[in-house]
Amino acid sequence: MPILIKTSNQALRQVLQPNIEEWPIYQLERDKTQFIEQLIDESMQHIRQILGNDPKRIMEEVARTMYLERIRIKNEPWAVDPKDEKPFWNAVNEQLIDISRKKPFEGETDAERLLFRKIISRYAHEIPGHFNVNSYRFATKAVPLAVSRLLNAASARKIFFPKIKIHDRLQVTGDIDLVRALSLKGTILLTPTHFSNLDSILVGWIISSIGLPAFLYGGGLNLFNSPAFRFFLERLGPYKVDRRKKSLLYIETLKTFSRLTLERGCHSLFFPGGTRARSGQIESYLKLGLLGSALDAQCQNVIKAAEAGNAAGAKKIFVVPLAINYHFVLEASQLIEQHLRQIGREKYFIDSDTPPSLRKLTQFFWKFFAAKSEAILSFGAPMDVFGNRVDAEGTSLDQHGCPINIADYFRSNDTYCADTQRDAEYTRMLGDEIVRAFHRANTVLASHLVAFVAFEILSRKHRRLDLYGLLRLPEEDRQIPFEQLAPIAERVRNRLRQMSEVGEVQLSKHLHGDITRIVEYGIINLGIYHTLRPLKLGQDRQIMTENMNLLYYYHNRLMGYKLEELI
Repeated sequence: MPILIKTSNQALRQVLQPNIEEWPIYQLERDKTQFIEQLIDESMQHIRQILGNDPKRIMEEVARTMYLERIRIKNEPWAVDPKDEKPFWNAVNEQLIDISRKKPFEGETDAERLLFRKIISRYAHEIPGHFNVNSYRFATKAVPLAVSRLLNAASARKIFFPKIKIHDRLQVTGDIDLVRALSLKGTILLTPTHFSNLDSILVGWIISSIGLPAFLYGGGLNLFNSPAFRFFLERLGPYKVDRRKKSLLYIETLKTFSRLTLERGCHSLFFPGGTRARSGQIESYLKLGLLGSALDAQCQNVIKAAEAGNAAGAKKIFVVPLAINYHFVLEASQLIEQHLRQIGREKYFIDSDTPPSLRKLTQFFWKFFAAKSEAILSFGAPMDVFGNRVDAEGTSLDQHGCPINIADYFRSNDTYCADTQRDAEYTRMLGDEIVRAFHRANTVLASHLVAFVAFEILSRKHRRLDLYGLLRLPEEDRQIPFEQLAPIAERVRNRLRQMSEVGEVQLSKHLHGDITRIVEYGIINLGIYHTLRPLKLGQDRQIMTENMNLLYYYHNRLMGYKLEELI
């Protein structure tokens, strides 16, 4: 069972590598010019291999990229986009026309090679972020202080003499000592669940608070549209991910960037779900592209170590799942509306919405702290890139606890090599294991419990309605007697206890004790932030909802555990 970690503990807060100049993210910034040239060369080489080294196919892909980019510029412009985008892609179009007129033979011409490189170079310069040491030091000191003062002001304490600390509201569970030990043995790849634009802020604070070096992470380009985020994002090293860009050239350059940084030992963070979970449910479908870059990086580490005569000693990449749990989510209303519009259609959704303003962020945190609510970040068990658990020495273990030499996974006919089909299957297996780890690390809160039970009761009561009919229930049909909900909530809570005992899920400490208090606590927390409350308790002890969409969103957090059969 995970143990609650108080991040004020000095042993945990001690920075494992106090010299920032030794951090891989600092060295990446120092060597950026050389690194970008390497990124261009290896991206071009990788794309050529994908396209069978066929000049015709390469030019077709260049033309397709130009076409998609010009559509994006016209239909989805963002304020953060470079000012020269339209002239650049217009020039690419003119060069393609000129090449098609003058092409003298079937091989690749210098003009084609230069145009291909020109596009990859643009992406290779666009993706990397900028890590500023002074900004990092300022952020790690100023942000916790500012949040502590906000916390105490919201709690009616003296604003300049904070008594309540951040860790009283932001709690961390899991084997932090193991994560810290592994960070010295290899490269950490942190893979959190993703529900809010606030996730990156909280995870960044957690990384710093447990003494780890700064992590490299991908920031959705839409976040750079917000002044509240942009100042820090442009200085703390996140690389830019533009989900509007769907071309092979962009996607493979992004994946190559991720692989090369992992090979360099940069501890990294990315959300394997690809974007925020619109439904509110724990991710069950992961984007495997960037996740596959971790396996590619491990393969390259093994190949290089084998060339040096020690394949078993290859530097390892450790995947650490992280489940983020809130009582209420800042963007819940817009997220569930987007999900309902997308049901039955393409699951991939562009993060084109505007990030929250500084005013909205302040309002959210004020209500969060004033209500004495909490957020829980739960570290799952670390694993290697094949989903095997690892010990504190970084040794991979099978299901019986016996050591595994992971270099053997990359061996074919006595040679260590990459294999696209084989490695894609390994990536799929890793994704499945991360999904299972998310469910095991998930910490159930009282708000999750009451939302799940309330929505399921209404669903059973109106079983002839489909989802959309249920969401449109008139107000008089949305009431549930407290005496009906509480016993069912207790039955579900007891099942969750049993699951917790065998490590299938985690329970918040407030889910123990009297069920009446638990239900009331859950209802209160669900109603803290939203104007129209997902649940509220009337004077006649009738539980009702003012917003069925939000109730559905928070209910979904406990989907996947087969608890609906208890209702």
